Amino acid sequence: MTETANRALTAALIRLLRPLVRLLLRYGVSYQAFADLARWAYVDVASREFAIPGRKQTVSRVSVLTGLNRKEVSRLQATEQPDDTVAEQRHNRATRVINGWLRDPRFRDDGGHPLPLPFEAEAGGPSITELVRAHSGDMPPRAVLDELERTGAVHAGDEGLHYLAAEGYVPGGEVEKLHILGSDVAELVATIDYNLHAEGGEPRFQRKVAYNNLPAEALPALRRLTADRSGELLLELNEWFAARDRDTAQDGAEEGDRHRAGLAIYYFEDPDDAPPAS
Repeated sequence: MTETANRALTAALIRLLRPLVRLLLRYGVSYQAFADLARWAYVDVASREFAIPGRKQTVSRVSVLTGLNRKEVSRLQATEQPDDTVAEQRHNRATRVINGWLRDPRFRDDGGHPLPLPFEAEAGGPSITELVRAHSGDMPPRAVLDELERTGAVHAGDEGLHYLAAEGYVPGGEVEKLHILGSDVAELVATIDYNLHAEGGEPRFQRKVAYNNLPAEALPALRRLTADRSGELLLELNEWFAARDRDTAQDGAEEGDRHRAGLAIYYFEDPDDAPPAS
């Protein structure tokens, strides 16, 4: 790495760490706890992704790559990764239920709009229970409905009917939002890493627009504009993805390699007394 690149990487890490450290301090995570997690991540990535092609990764090589002694490497390799699959599954299954309600003809009216659904229906008619069974595996229908009502995605109406009130699932719980911290930030960093080394290849889309001297009175309109226009784009992309994803496509797509892809849009805002970016 050149001296210029090293200085740029150091400055980028400081900018990256500021909001992360702010969040960690708010949750009472000490530097020592963070350092322990960082050591584990160094060993995990070096073990999984930096082996010499055609050769098995060794403790000695991981030690050289990470700067940790071999005893520490062995200890960390035997330490289990923290598990957040419960939050991930809850998010994914709630999203699949909403997508099924929006797209599955069994749960839409003649105009293509989501039907109001009872919790259960006689003779196997459209219902919350059937919707969850069709699009969320073995999750209890009542638990899924409670989660969607808690987050405002579904509301109960008259005569025991339930109405879809949102076109996407926005987690409302602290645990689910912390899961997003891990998944979304990791995806952005992975895209930046890919683009840094995509020589001769097609870079992944990564753009933003920002101005640094906006009046406070312009911000409410900006928040509404970005939410509305971004929501429209994501709904359009959701239709495209759902028509091709093997879990939701209606045309019986052929089996083959699995790939995960998507687009994330986020709004950000800093006060004028925020720490400098560089």
